[in-house]
Amino acid sequence: MGVVKSSIITSLGFRRVATISPRTSAGDVNANITEIIKWCDHASHEGADVIVLPELCITGYAIGDLVRLPDLLSDALQGLEQLRKWTTGKTAMVFAGLPLEVGSKIYNVGVALHDAHILAVVPKSYLPSTREYYDLRWFASGADSVAQTVRIGIADVPFGTDILIEDARDASMICGIELCEDVWAVEPPSLAMARAGATLIVNLSASNELVGKAPYRRSLIVQQSARTYSCYAYSSAGPSESTTDMVFSGHCMIAESGELLAESERLVIAGTMVLSDVNLRHCVQERLNGQSFKQGPPTKKFRRVSRPLEVSSKTDVRRKISPLPFVPFDASDRSARCMEIVRMQATALAVRMNHMGTKRMVLGLSGGLDSTLAALVCEEACELLSFPRTEMLFVTMPGMGTSQRTKNNADHLAKALGAELRSIDISKSVHQHFADISHNENDKSIVYENAQARERTQILMDIANSVGGLVVGTGDLSELALGWSTYNADHMSMYNVNSGVPKTLVRHLIEWFAESKADAKTRDVLRDILDTPISPELLPPTDEGIIAQRTEEMIGPFELHDFFLFHLIRLEEPVRNVAILACLAFEGKYTQEQIVGWLEIFITRFFIHQFKRSCMPDGVKIGSVALSPRADWRMPSDAKPQTWLRQLTEIGLELSS
Repeated sequence: MGVVKSSIITSLGFRRVATISPRTSAGDVNANITEIIKWCDHASHEGADVIVLPELCITGYAIGDLVRLPDLLSDALQGLEQLRKWTTGKTAMVFAGLPLEVGSKIYNVGVALHDAHILAVVPKSYLPSTREYYDLRWFASGADSVAQTVRIGIADVPFGTDILIEDARDASMICGIELCEDVWAVEPPSLAMARAGATLIVNLSASNELVGKAPYRRSLIVQQSARTYSCYAYSSAGPSESTTDMVFSGHCMIAESGELLAESERLVIAGTMVLSDVNLRHCVQERLNGQSFKQGPPTKKFRRVSRPLEVSSKTDVRRKISPLPFVPFDASDRSARCMEIVRMQATALAVRMNHMGTKRMVLGLSGGLDSTLAALVCEEACELLSFPRTEMLFVTMPGMGTSQRTKNNADHLAKALGAELRSIDISKSVHQHFADISHNENDKSIVYENAQARERTQILMDIANSVGGLVVGTGDLSELALGWSTYNADHMSMYNVNSGVPKTLVRHLIEWFAESKADAKTRDVLRDILDTPISPELLPPTDEGIIAQRTEEMIGPFELHDFFLFHLIRLEEPVRNVAILACLAFEGKYTQEQIVGWLEIFITRFFIHQFKRSCMPDGVKIGSVALSPRADWRMPSDAKPQTWLRQLTEIGLELSS
């Protein structure tokens, strides 16, 4: 099958982030530094490029009035010096917290260190001083500071809340620092940081645990990463802090653009760490698409600390790469999502029916996945509109390629759903059409196939006219991407309920309906439909009646094409990265050569068949990807795929070498 080489995985450009909550001893700097370095060694061994530690981790957070004593402040600086020395020769940038005296005031600060250098010191802006928190008793707000630098040892280090740290070699790596309460504020500093370009926000925190607080905290971090189009790395003090009046849980999280990538177990006395590879380039790409982000100017000027940063060599990817990105992994989430999607489809169809002033839904029912889903949506629409099921007019149109299995399943499904059923054999009409255009029926070319598809659409349109109905389309999002439809045939309808649903999700929607809504008779039919090979059935079956034309044998597996669709169009990732990620996601199932070959098919077909999408009928957008020219995707029909194919050729050679 082939294993993806370390150099290729590293070239993805992901940054490995570690958020750590070490065991802490209140006021014992030496013990704390020993523990911090132990965890940093562990993170470094795991290939971390960024290490985030909690607020005041060098002294401990819950130290009360001890924070004002000079011995502890001096010890904290010595602890910082030990940590600075540890970073010598390391690739990781480390963020740690301590109390620091600056200009006769004590600040609660986050310090950035890299390769024996202290890069910046950022003081906390918002100081909680209600209920169990007394920060204003000890600390000054960084928002009020006028100092620009602070002397640490013999070095003058940039100091202030207006500092961002950037990688001199990678424009997508710009880091900002928040401390605990900062992110809970009405206007968190990270908003201005993101406006100024920060893609990685680290938060050094000491958030105590309360019943019900963890879900709120999690939501806060995830939403802040979404609002700022950033990676948000959060590390909080753990339960080994003083428990005089409260307990800390060591809640560590890493989120990226609204997605929680990693989360620690809470209340682990020995300490905890989570790691994840973050894609900062994805954050930049999301900002390029975010209209509100582009429209607002930076609200604050920031100083930039620029330093060349190394990226650790990686042998694996520490983030979930779902082979089915359109399908929720969790079963309960998937069930709720399926219910929502079918309701959206049915509601859209019901509204269109009302607008057209018609009650009849005309649907070509083939016994395949897409028309089955459309039939189930029609039934849901009837329920919403309080229409009798007989307002659904399902038409089976067997032809030269129709198998008995799909014909039977279509008949049984129509009867199970209570629809009016008509069966019209198109063979005679198509034979006459071949004679009219002088086509040799032994020539099983595209003419042979498409003539059947167009005859079916003509029948559906004319029946709809005769009953005052609306032709419901069945083509799904994956087929739209690949152009896997006959122009002016199944490509056309009066309203397409499946245009926003990718093929991998179609299957799960039918499974959900079978398990949660269908009676036993309908369930049996749906299960057999799910087991039937995907086929347009435009070529004759074998002598044994078995389907001869199988879509996935011709153009590749839909699970791969949906993966390509999500990463290329939704995430807008480079072809190189898409190929590498697909090889990792489907390792052991498809060879690297197969994946590259099918990705070439996807790219080529996506470009060639844009003309079909340019005049596609109306249809409801369901998820984050839509290809309607009136919704998400605008592209010239004569655009060339050479740039993307050239990149694919290059990574194909790398993978095979």
